[in-house]
Amino acid sequence: MIKGYEVVVGLEVHAELNTKTKIYCSCRNSFGLEVNTQVCPICLGMPGTLPTLNEKVVEYAIKMGHALNCSINRICKQDRKNYFYPDLPKSYQISQADIPLCQNGYLDVIMEGGEVKRIGVERIHIEEDAGKLLHSDKFDGSLVDFNRCGVPLIEIVSKPDMRSSDEAKAYLETIRSILKYIDISDCKMQEGSIRCDVNVSVHKPGTPFGTRCEMKNVNSFSAAVRGIDYEANRQIEILEAGGTVVQETRRWDDQKGISVSMRTKEDAQDYRYFPEPDLLTIVVPEEKVKFLKDTLPELPNAKIMRYVSDYGLSHYDAAMIVDIVEKSAFFEKSLEAGCKSPKLLANWVLGEISKFMNDGRAIEDTALTPEKMAELVNYIADGKISNAAGKTVFDIIVAEDRDIKAIIEEKGLAQVSDESALENLADEILSANEKSVSDYLSGKTNALGYLVGQCMKASKGKANPGVMKEIILKKIAEISQK
Repeated sequence: MIKGYEVVVGLEVHAELNTKTKIYCSCRNSFGLEVNTQVCPICLGMPGTLPTLNEKVVEYAIKMGHALNCSINRICKQDRKNYFYPDLPKSYQISQADIPLCQNGYLDVIMEGGEVKRIGVERIHIEEDAGKLLHSDKFDGSLVDFNRCGVPLIEIVSKPDMRSSDEAKAYLETIRSILKYIDISDCKMQEGSIRCDVNVSVHKPGTPFGTRCEMKNVNSFSAAVRGIDYEANRQIEILEAGGTVVQETRRWDDQKGISVSMRTKEDAQDYRYFPEPDLLTIVVPEEKVKFLKDTLPELPNAKIMRYVSDYGLSHYDAAMIVDIVEKSAFFEKSLEAGCKSPKLLANWVLGEISKFMNDGRAIEDTALTPEKMAELVNYIADGKISNAAGKTVFDIIVAEDRDIKAIIEEKGLAQVSDESALENLADEILSANEKSVSDYLSGKTNALGYLVGQCMKASKGKANPGVMKEIILKKIAEISQK
């Protein structure tokens, strides 16, 4: 709720599919190639050319439909969506209108703290992408790169079930995660592989939904959050001033943090949809639909819940690991390799490994295997080395294929857990810090941390801090009884 108004959000997510070729021709489907080199008469819309549907596109769309609990229309068609724009050489886009491949699904989104929000999915349909306009100060006007023409897309249309920008962000992150887990899109927002249009309206509770406005040019999930919040407040200000919200398409300017009007919003009839005459009806055998469902991997939400129940991770930590496919795979392989402490392993995956990967490096390109990670975590869990020493070992084994035990011996990183040696150390520190002992006995519990720290410093970090703490507590108790 904002100022007594309920915010209603719906999202249209466009995801580029990672097929080898485009949707209706054999041109290569690849980003970043020389301008206008991956084109042919079909994707350039030359008269007399005939498209041929890429079967993989249909399979990928059905897999996403299963992942989002949709019903699959085994018999459907494709349609022409007619509009003029400079990057659309045919002046129409082949899409799906009234009969999409997948419809009437839902997605359960896990919010922070573990609350589950169910968001309806109205439809998933296949379509071709348009080209890309290039603007630059180096030349007048705009140029067109048609490499993107015919790149296969699925459009995932949600129902207007989201009530905040936070819910929209969680929905988008879950969609992206699923796309990567089922391996049908690389989801690189910086390359336009996944993008979304945002529909926002506001209304007073108990009244009909308000007039919605659509926002284009939303290039990141954080931009979607900012755009939703801005648009909701813009509409509320209009209504509070006695005005009327106009249905329109607006462009989000993330640098300025505002949206600007582009055009009055079109309705379906404005596109003059009609069945695509150059393509056959899509007919998918029932066995194929079942096979595609059976081959789905464990999906992110199920994995998060399993990490929480089986390994005792928090929802937040589980979601952070699951969000990146590579992290989740490394985490699970390390457990399979014999890692004793899932929680400690999770800390390392979210800490040092995430920091390493955030620099643009891939963990699989290093000498750090899941087996070595399991061994390193076990050394720490068993108290043989400290967490700080573990970071020293980590830095070495990501760079060199070295034996962990040999590194520990060479660098002198082994923790001292021998109680007799640690008791002698504790006696020295306690006798040299009588005031801290008195402070602790008088209720200043922070003094205990200071005393343990002094022991760690004297041992050059080699003392086992857990054992050290217990010994100090025992000796202070003996002192208090004298």
